[in-house]
Order: sequence, then structure tokens, then C-alpha cells
Amino acid sequence: MEKHEVERKVRARIPTTEGTFQLYLYHSNRDDKEHLALVMGDVEGKENVLVRVHSECFTGDVLGSQRCDCGEQLTHALQMIAGAGDGILIYLRQEGRGIGLLDKLRAYNLQDQGYDTVEANLALGHQADERDYTIAARILEDLGARSVKLLTNNPLKIVHLRKLGIPVIRRVPLEATITAENAGYLFTKVQRMNHLLNLGPLSMARVKGGNGAHDGAD
Repeated sequence: MEKHEVERKVRARIPTTEGTFQLYLYHSNRDDKEHLALVMGDVEGKENVLVRVHSECFTGDVLGSQRCDCGEQLTHALQMIAGAGDGILIYLRQEGRGIGLLDKLRAYNLQDQGYDTVEANLALGHQADERDYTIAARILEDLGARSVKLLTNNPLKIVHLRKLGIPVIRRVPLEATITAENAGYLFTKVQRMNHLLNLGPLSMARVKGGNGAHDGAD
């Protein structure tokens, strides 16, 4: 059986509005894709490093789609890492919780017909969440972080990373703004995928107004 590995290909300085990061590009023989890590400060050998493992969401991260909370989570994570002075954001190329952009857009159309994010995935022959965090674990090992504080609302992400040998010391919440467009989607995350979100007095009318959009981030 082929051993799944990641290879660091290059590192470059990236100045951003949140501060200056080092951008690492990795290639994986697991999926033959290029994955990224944005690193601020010196994290090698350090304990309790603030880490965000973010799965690609073209519509949210690039286009600013309000069907999900991905773009806002990405921005907030970078801001929190910058505020801490050091940390890591891993950007995994597993669009739409692993189903790819084509079927993610097909899922959007099903959601506009009344399906929620889980039902749409299942109707297309996928699992509710097909993501894998093996590559993220290997990248964290390469960067040398000894233990991490994980920016996530998804408890399963913590379970998976711990099983892969990453010492996750604690969870740091990463809340996003509730809107009419993403309310149904966030409600589905809580009710059907056990995400830890504080939705507050989210009315059923508002839930029905959301489209349950299928993202890739958390």
C-alpha cells in the first residue's frame, strides 16, 4: 500500500491586510493536489499553536457568497492568528466537503428546491461529509507545531486530528454572522452535523428562509 505523504515544495513571504505570513505550498500523493499553509511567526517546536484547518470554498472564500459562512470564517481565522502573533491556517483543496465544485453547485440547485445541505449531498450519491484530514495532520507535523488550539465549530474535526496523532489541546470557537441566506444552512449544521454554534433565537421563519447552502470550510 502506498504511503500517504506531503512534500513541501516552496515557501514565500505574503504580506496581507492582517499582517505578513509565510505561504507554504505542499503537494500530496494522496490526492495529487496542491495544499497550502499560511504561517505567522515561529511555530516550530511551540505548544498551543492557534490553528485553523480550512477546506476550500470557492464561492464563499473568493466570491463572498452568503450561502455559507466560509469566507467569514477564513477572514476571522486570519485575524485571530494575527492577533495572537503566531499561528497556522491550513487551506485544504477539498471543495464542498470533498464532493468537488461541480457537485457542490448541483447541490445548490437541490437546496433551492428545498433540500438541506445533507439531503442534497445524499441525493447526489455522496456522504454528508467526505473530507479527510490526513494531509492537514502531515502538514502540521512538517511545520513542527507540538500541540494546537483548533479554530473550529466541528467537534469531529478534533476527533479526526487526534486520531491522526495531532495533540489538540482545546477548541476555539469561530462564530459567523447569521443572515437570511445562511440561517437554514447553519441550523442544519447544528441539528444534523453536531456543530457547536450559538444560533440564538433563530426563528423557524428565518430557518426556512435560508437555503442550507453546502460549503467546504468547517
